[in-house]
Amino acid sequence: MSYVKLQLHDKGNHVVMDNGIARVTLSKPDGIVTGIEYNGIDNLLEVLNEEVNRGYWDLVWGGSGTAGGFDVIKGSNFEVIVKNEEQIELSFTRKWDPSQEGKAVPLNIDKSGSSGFYTYAIYEHLKEWPAFSLAETRIAFKLRKEKFHYMAVTDDRQRFMPLPDDRLPDRGQALAYPEAVLLVNPLESQFKGEVDDKYQYSCENKDITVHGWICTEQPSVGFWLITPSHEYRTGGPQKQNLTSHVGPTALAVFISAHYTGEDLVPKFSEGEAWKKVFGPVFVYLNSSTDDDNDPLWLWQDAKSQMNVEAESWPYSFPASDDYVKTEQRGNVVGRLLVQDRYVDKDFIAANRGYVGLAVPGAAGSWQRECKEYQFWTRTDEEGFFYISGIRPGQYNLYAWIPGFIGDYKYDDVITITSGCYIYVEDLVYQPPRNGATLWEIGFPDRSAAEFYVPDPNPKYINNLYQNHPDRFRQYGLWERYAELYPDKDLVYVVGSSDYRKDWFYAQVTRKKDNKTYQGTTWQIKFELKNIDKNHSYTLRVAIASATFSELQIRVNNANASPMFTSGLIGRDNSIARHGIHGLYWLFNVEVAGSKLLEGENTLFLTQPRSTSPFQGIMYDYIRFEAPS
Repeated sequence: MSYVKLQLHDKGNHVVMDNGIARVTLSKPDGIVTGIEYNGIDNLLEVLNEEVNRGYWDLVWGGSGTAGGFDVIKGSNFEVIVKNEEQIELSFTRKWDPSQEGKAVPLNIDKSGSSGFYTYAIYEHLKEWPAFSLAETRIAFKLRKEKFHYMAVTDDRQRFMPLPDDRLPDRGQALAYPEAVLLVNPLESQFKGEVDDKYQYSCENKDITVHGWICTEQPSVGFWLITPSHEYRTGGPQKQNLTSHVGPTALAVFISAHYTGEDLVPKFSEGEAWKKVFGPVFVYLNSSTDDDNDPLWLWQDAKSQMNVEAESWPYSFPASDDYVKTEQRGNVVGRLLVQDRYVDKDFIAANRGYVGLAVPGAAGSWQRECKEYQFWTRTDEEGFFYISGIRPGQYNLYAWIPGFIGDYKYDDVITITSGCYIYVEDLVYQPPRNGATLWEIGFPDRSAAEFYVPDPNPKYINNLYQNHPDRFRQYGLWERYAELYPDKDLVYVVGSSDYRKDWFYAQVTRKKDNKTYQGTTWQIKFELKNIDKNHSYTLRVAIASATFSELQIRVNNANASPMFTSGLIGRDNSIARHGIHGLYWLFNVEVAGSKLLEGENTLFLTQPRSTSPFQGIMYDYIRFEAPS
């Protein structure tokens, strides 16, 4: 945003930043954003809320698993870091001391903001402090409900939204979990019969670049959260997080267990020092005063501003030494190829593969890494990649490629120093493979989206997802399985079945009449000829998501002891939260040739855990290979 001479006004318990276009008011020394005055509106934030519940950083800490204490972060010390005609940067710090043990999260926290406005935070845990876990941290803005009614998350995920009042018991009916509410008597009749659930608007990290709300009244105003980098988010580019939802609320989530479970909850031990910078995130305001102009133009403008911010990353303006500037960062360039002799005798360019740097670990460990920074990009059609703006440190290079199973890891540790350009020679990924493909189900892209996603129950519709590519985001799809298969489970016949029509998107439990649930066993029938009885065949099972589930595999005898069991796996909760994937699993199962039959064979895939409708497995891809 253009600006005139910046001004800072100290009002005692509040401080006001003013650039002639917007006035941002923060409580002092708390650092809570209590007011945003813009384009003739005295406050874009919800004035009916207490000041502490308008614009704030928060976290969930301690506890076990994904639970813990909820803490709105309030500073105890205020300081002006930068003040000149072009920039104002304020700092609100909260320091921990041992007398707070068990009462406050053992972190030093420094929240900062500058004109425009940007906000970032520095979290620090000293090694002499007690152990703790950090289940979630984020920024939240609560906007005025009488003004902001139109929400935009992506180009094809935007709509007018119901009011928060419509979710209250006298107007809404809570469904299988509290986040999902059926709107039975909304204030605006157009929403009657729809389901509202904040998880229907989740996005993958790589796609959370700009989202927010539009006030369509004249003067029309847009409120947007712009995230120009994902280096400080956990779990890699496919990790899903909340965005905007009914409130109207806009979130920037940095750490969460959503769609992953406890694996993505960082746990810090006593004696472990840690410091991390989250952000900056840009809060962008725009407006259109032309009555003939479509207010939705504000979304296009916000996307343009997002591109400006991304091109400016890493920023040069943050005053903190903990934020690493452009000249202090490094770059890595290279090319990724695939070698699979059963697909092509020559090297295959890794087309649109994901390549990233994360802390050293095993292949694939990046998807559960939740303490440090990650830097990702995608290859071009020829497999070339360029990763810029990498903070100094030691990393492994990781990759995965749509169309191929498994994870790649470059063996050498890459050391990034200030200003370095590192070229890695052609990297060759050899995906798991023993023999030729005899049959396969699905496409290996770490998602179950290609499988059969049923129409929702007409009673539980979100109109946005009618005839939409993300039809899996409708509520209650898990209940459709028992309707489609009331007596017997799914049977898939290789050669005649079509996974896009005949393979249900999730192997869920079956609801029984007495409100209990039972496990399910799916069958894959396939023909074999000229079996090699002396060698083993290989079954590859890639799983896109698992929730308190177990995979048991049997061949040609449903009552035999399983030849493979995964044990209890997964806490993704992707079935309930309308995600089509969570954490990725790959199982490689040897099948003795002596167990196979000339002619028809049957694989039995059993998911026996059955205390909830949300337990189950989403498959990514299944392949059966001949002996080497």
